[in-house]
Amino acid sequence: MTQTPTSRATRTAPGPGTDRSGQPTEGRPAPAPLLRADHLVKEFPVAGSGGLVRRGRSFRAVDDVSLTVAPGETLALVGESGSGKSTTARLVARLLDPTSGSVTFDGQDVTALSGRALHAYRREVQVVFQDPYSSLNPRHTVERIVTAPLLYQGRRPPGGSRAFTQALMERVGLDPMQWQRHPAQFSGGQAQRIGIARALAVGPRLVVCDEAVSALDVSVQAQIINLLRDLQREEGFSYLFIAHDLAVVRQIAHRVAVMCGGRVVEAGDRDTVFESPRHEYTRTLLAAVPRIRPEWEAARRARASEHAAERAAHPTRPAEGA
Repeated sequence: MTQTPTSRATRTAPGPGTDRSGQPTEGRPAPAPLLRADHLVKEFPVAGSGGLVRRGRSFRAVDDVSLTVAPGETLALVGESGSGKSTTARLVARLLDPTSGSVTFDGQDVTALSGRALHAYRREVQVVFQDPYSSLNPRHTVERIVTAPLLYQGRRPPGGSRAFTQALMERVGLDPMQWQRHPAQFSGGQAQRIGIARALAVGPRLVVCDEAVSALDVSVQAQIINLLRDLQREEGFSYLFIAHDLAVVRQIAHRVAVMCGGRVVEAGDRDTVFESPRHEYTRTLLAAVPRIRPEWEAARRARASEHAAERAAHPTRPAEGA
């Protein structure tokens, strides 16, 4: 039997208002955050706005953002395109350097890490990107893609590359016998599962999902969301989940932070934000979520019940037009 490719003990992720054993957390002190971002600012220069003696203008994509993610928790960072949520995710993952502010992971300031220290941080924090095809090397096989993070860390895959890759593929719902295939030979949902397997290869404690399901069909989105929840329940890692689709966010998040214009305008428990939003921008986002009118759904269910009763009463009756 192939061992699960992770060195971390199996743990259960908490639900809102409960700890990992399912006990209520009300009245208990909050656990120390795994990740803390304080007053993050990121500015980008505006092309063509400077000169020899004149300083160019800059665009502030992230403006004084602070957030925390607890162990085993999913924090969803939501907002429309251009709100700064993906830039914030890249700052947290140290794919970008902040203009100012700090990022602390497990009590250690990681804002200015470099060299081996940054390599060690990469082992703790991994990213699943929006477009699986652009984030996976099309010339590499699944085996090479999945084992690349370990090789980058100077580590050998436990049990050998093939066995390690096949175990991870099985874990994320892929056929382990396809370990020699290339990304183009998989569907979008399957390619995203490869991206998830790559993120899990080093046993991270925080996984940043940057619009990880937004490019997928609705039915495939649901499968990937279920996979992410199952993995978190079994492994106990945390998610920073970047999304603009609030219907998706409600399925996976414990807490929600809403961004607008580079700032966090509202944050709180998932149900509180969805049911009692305080900020006008949050209310606007929620109002834009498509909803099925109750009377339409009731009529659809009634028609389905009538058709089922009719088929039961006349099991041999031919269909109309047959």
